[in-house]
Amino acid sequence: MFLNGGDATARISICATGLAAALTISAPCLLQTRAAPSPTHSRPSSRSVSVCSLHSFPSTVFPPSAPGIIHSLPAQVRMHIPFTPNHIQLVSACYPPSAALLTSGPEYAPNSQELSRLTYYAANRPEKINKLGNELEKRVKTDSRKAVAGNTRARASLLITLAIIKALATECRRDMALLSPALLSSVNTTLSSLSADLEIAARAATVFTTWTTYTDGLIIGVDLKVTDDYMSCLRHFARLGHIEHDDQETRNRTRLIGLAAIAGAVNSEALYKPSAQFQPQVSIIMQALLIPVLQVDVSVLDHELSEIKEQPNSPILDEFRSRPTLERRAASIHVHIDGDQGPTSADVANTALRATSSLLGHTRGSQASLVLQAALDTLDERNGWEMLEHCRWFAEKAAEWTQYQYRYGIPTRLVECLAEIQDAPEPTQRHSTLAAMIRAVFTSPTPLVNLSTSDILASLISIALRRITVSPDDSLLPALVECISSLGTHVYYADQIQDLAEDLIRRLVIVEASGIPGAGKANRQRARTQAVRCLLAGLLGLIHTADMHDAGKDGDEDTKTVGTSPTLPALVERASHDGQAQGHIRPSRRTKVGPEIWQDTLSLLCDGEYAVRADYAMALVAYVESEIPKFADRVDPDGVRRPRPLAEGPTQKSNTLNTMLYGDSTTRFLNALHACAYALSTAPRLGLRAGSPPPSPERTSPSNGDDSSARVGDATGDSATTERRSMNHPSRSRRTSLVLRMLKDAPVRLPVSARIAAEFSDFGNVLAVLTVVHEQLPVRSLLTGIPMLVALSSATRAEEPHDPSTAVAVRAIKELVARTWLVVAKVWDCPAVAEIAQKFLAALPPFSPLPSLPVWQFGSLQPTQQPIPLPSDAQFGEPLPDIDTDAVLDALSAAQNVQEATGLAQEDLLRRLGSQWSPDSAYKDSIETKSRMDSLSGDGLSPLIKVAPTLMHADNVSMQSLARSGRGVGVTDLREALEGRSSMSNPNLAGRVPSISTLDHTSSVFPGDHQFMKLAPQRSRPQRMKPRPGEVREVLNKLGIGKQLGNGNVRPSFPAIQKAQPRTPPTFTPPYTT
Repeated sequence: MFLNGGDATARISICATGLAAALTISAPCLLQTRAAPSPTHSRPSSRSVSVCSLHSFPSTVFPPSAPGIIHSLPAQVRMHIPFTPNHIQLVSACYPPSAALLTSGPEYAPNSQELSRLTYYAANRPEKINKLGNELEKRVKTDSRKAVAGNTRARASLLITLAIIKALATECRRDMALLSPALLSSVNTTLSSLSADLEIAARAATVFTTWTTYTDGLIIGVDLKVTDDYMSCLRHFARLGHIEHDDQETRNRTRLIGLAAIAGAVNSEALYKPSAQFQPQVSIIMQALLIPVLQVDVSVLDHELSEIKEQPNSPILDEFRSRPTLERRAASIHVHIDGDQGPTSADVANTALRATSSLLGHTRGSQASLVLQAALDTLDERNGWEMLEHCRWFAEKAAEWTQYQYRYGIPTRLVECLAEIQDAPEPTQRHSTLAAMIRAVFTSPTPLVNLSTSDILASLISIALRRITVSPDDSLLPALVECISSLGTHVYYADQIQDLAEDLIRRLVIVEASGIPGAGKANRQRARTQAVRCLLAGLLGLIHTADMHDAGKDGDEDTKTVGTSPTLPALVERASHDGQAQGHIRPSRRTKVGPEIWQDTLSLLCDGEYAVRADYAMALVAYVESEIPKFADRVDPDGVRRPRPLAEGPTQKSNTLNTMLYGDSTTRFLNALHACAYALSTAPRLGLRAGSPPPSPERTSPSNGDDSSARVGDATGDSATTERRSMNHPSRSRRTSLVLRMLKDAPVRLPVSARIAAEFSDFGNVLAVLTVVHEQLPVRSLLTGIPMLVALSSATRAEEPHDPSTAVAVRAIKELVARTWLVVAKVWDCPAVAEIAQKFLAALPPFSPLPSLPVWQFGSLQPTQQPIPLPSDAQFGEPLPDIDTDAVLDALSAAQNVQEATGLAQEDLLRRLGSQWSPDSAYKDSIETKSRMDSLSGDGLSPLIKVAPTLMHADNVSMQSLARSGRGVGVTDLREALEGRSSMSNPNLAGRVPSISTLDHTSSVFPGDHQFMKLAPQRSRPQRMKPRPGEVREVLNKLGIGKQLGNGNVRPSFPAIQKAQPRTPPTFTPPYTT
């Protein structure tokens, strides 16, 4: 009989209660008959269950209206329900009884014995892992849904389920791919529902960390469902890693849980194996790692970093990749016990720093740039650009943590990010912070191998010029100048600074002549001036930083300045052991910037803008003091040039004579310098002016050799060319014409009412330049500068008084000349010259002293210098006196020091020092001498190699080896000739190719003696598919096989040697080299 309504419900309850009692009574028997775990499990025997199966009851007994009755039974009862799959029975047996779930805390661990049975079953039957995972995933979803509603039993069951999944992942690590879908789905479901529950979040983080420890990562990116679950888990843990909470202790605990899981992902193969998924993962991870770092002081970060160095092992990151996957141990993450002292923000930052350093330490190639980009995106989202010190600290440490060979990616990416926002109408905090980060990386002691400094420099110059185009007074320019200067910290080959300076000078020359493309008409001149000043400041800062960094490696603690910042004390403030001001403390390991490179900038001394002239005068003084090669031409510590008998023998005197007759790179540089100084002092107009001067051979003749490195490129280009010795001949000849046009405006004799464009402060700048030139290069300056002083003194002579405005400038010129004579008298220890100059200065009318040169702060953009005008209230009632130039020359040529240093007698010195001089002729000497010397060499061979065989009247085969390869011809060449590729391996069989060997480059150590250091260019012929006619015969002739024909295609190295030479030496037209 069946009951309806309320009676039916009562009937169901009674039946269920009785059945539960019956099964409970039989439970002890079931536990007693349970055997130990065995490899093969069979279904329970029929005597294990003394009641009929619940599933066999009619639906009227257990209708659908009675939910949850079966699941409310004890686990032992549910396990042994007939027809229940074995894997479900094994899983169910791991749970404590339902009544004991709440009391199983705080561990909430599964039954250890039953868990062993389950893991043993799964490890030996991998095909069952998928079913076990699905069953556990169902339980996680059910318990999570109930736990959200406040069911405490479901919460306890969820914790136990997560513990079972962790145990399965640990024991089945070989088959992790089979368990991964269910595991990641379970963790994702748990975090989506109960991420606020710290205990559940910690248990889920433990499961996730176990998976990241043992997975090979190959499933990520292949299985879309698994990939989505994995990325969702990362987002959940990342959110926990930077979560905000009113309670600081709760916030720190939550962050530690999230960061622990993120650290597991950082050290997992899942991050690195799927390359396509690296960037999405890093974008999520860096948000969690960077925010806790930004929320503590930099001093705390330094302290935590020192602790990490002292104790590099972490309970979370330990043993990653130090052991094979199967031997690793997964970390267990737990929540701090209530009542204990909670974690601090420093503990959270420590965990984040460990994970970040591990992440950068395992990245390679472009991955480091992606990590940095993710960090920059986080700064954008969180408005972290305001935290300048933190950003600089992070950039420096990011370069330090990255692998040695991939560190270049950090500054490269920073520069690229700055270039992406270079067109902003106004500089933002992001601009200045990025520039500060770039400078922090470059000035740090961390080596940056593989860094393309030329590309970085080109990018920084382009950014600076673009900012000047936007606004000449842009506030970002000083920071960009510091970035350019800081490149001098990293010098990895001898010519690096020279190459970078050459690139800067090339851009400087372009801007001087053509301005900045894109600048508006209203700001065109201001933009050009500011661009020249920025490039000059960057050039000086680059050289100065290289010297400071080089001095820091010497180990002299008493004199060196610790650090590599470009804002170190100026060169004039440092002294060597003997008290003399030097550019650096010890000989530099790098190649100096040669005068042939710097020479093209000398026209800036006569620029039309005073701000450019003032900055360039300071730059020129610094260059001559610390950079220009001096060899043995130097003064003693007290500023006097004394003879050195041991160092200055006949050879040195012969070199001095050759220098005087033919010049070297330094002499040519000084010729151009004195020409520009004269023009600045006397010219009515300054600056290069476009025009069409009459053509002349001197202006249009191309220059090859030393100063080919100072060339002009395309003015509209955004990046400097990387070719080292290329030159645009029309642009260079045009520039030479412009300079000569400007110099021709300088008068030989100043008219009575002449207009002089120079300011009063310009005369002080010229005096500073001439002073340092005579002090640092006494011999060369004596031979090139004294004629200029004589010509400048003659230009101020007048038979009648000058106009008041002109007289003020003439009086300044006379004082300039007299004070320069005082410097010469001191250097050469000539009291007679000093006495004449002092008397002349005393005879001049009282006047304001010439302004001194401002102090230059290297590595930074100085404020714009304002000119000091000539005094307008000065009145001179009578003509100004003239210095007795003849008496000065007589006294100077009679000085013993001068005669011994030059090797000339007094009459020869008088003839040389009093020779006719003009600025345009001096400038032509700076560009013509080399052309005449190159014309002697003809085909580019050294003159010594060219002339020596003729003078010896004999064939000299050893001389040929200098112009051709020393390798002989062998069987291999014969085989290659038969195949049509003989010229590929032996240059002796070469014809012509488009490439030229670098042997034609002059020495960077002896730039002035390039004619003795240059070998002939070697050319090689492109590959030929078919042998040319006669090629095989030529090889046979080389081998000595067959007839020796005289009309072969192989030419001797020196054709003139192969034919009879006349017994009388040929006559050469001077000048020629010895």
